[in-house]
Amino acid sequence: MLLIQEYVIPVLLGVGLSAACGLRVFLPLFVLSLFSRFGDLQIMTHFEWLSSWPAIIALGSASIIEIIAYYIPWLDNLLDGITIPSSVIAGTLVLASTNPELETVVRWTIAIIAGGGTAGLISTSTALLRAKSTMVSGGTANFLVATTETMVAALLSLIAALIPILAGILVIWLLLVVWRQISRRKKTA
Repeated sequence: MLLIQEYVIPVLLGVGLSAACGLRVFLPLFVLSLFSRFGDLQIMTHFEWLSSWPAIIALGSASIIEIIAYYIPWLDNLLDGITIPSSVIAGTLVLASTNPELETVVRWTIAIIAGGGTAGLISTSTALLRAKSTMVSGGTANFLVATTETMVAALLSLIAALIPILAGILVIWLLLVVWRQISRRKKTA
């Protein structure tokens, strides 16, 4: 039980937040900040700045700006070029910050592979979805993609903070959906 409490739960929490970073870069960081400030969420000593008021205000403001920006038709596609690498960094950061019991090399290895990899894969997939939406609808349907992404990012962030095991299951399911889509594209190409 101690193994699950100290190692598995924090990794699932980090993976859930990392996946959410693939949808919105700042929203999961904002949720992490709030839960580390007001909840029971333990973060690494070197990441305590995330629970400071300046970080909460900055990440909350950045979340609002990012959410609004995705509703501007030409800007949403432009943002995808910035948010893919940013989501990898954010995904790595949240997974590393939520695993205080792991050895440094192990923590960063898992953070880069599972955190950054998950965020990057999901961010790339949503960028492709938005590009397809832009091609098909001339950008008029992109607000549906943006709304769905924001809702899923918020919900997944909250689930990760409150029920990490469920978040882990949802992320595995989400990655399988993405994998199937990629496999279908390869077969039709």
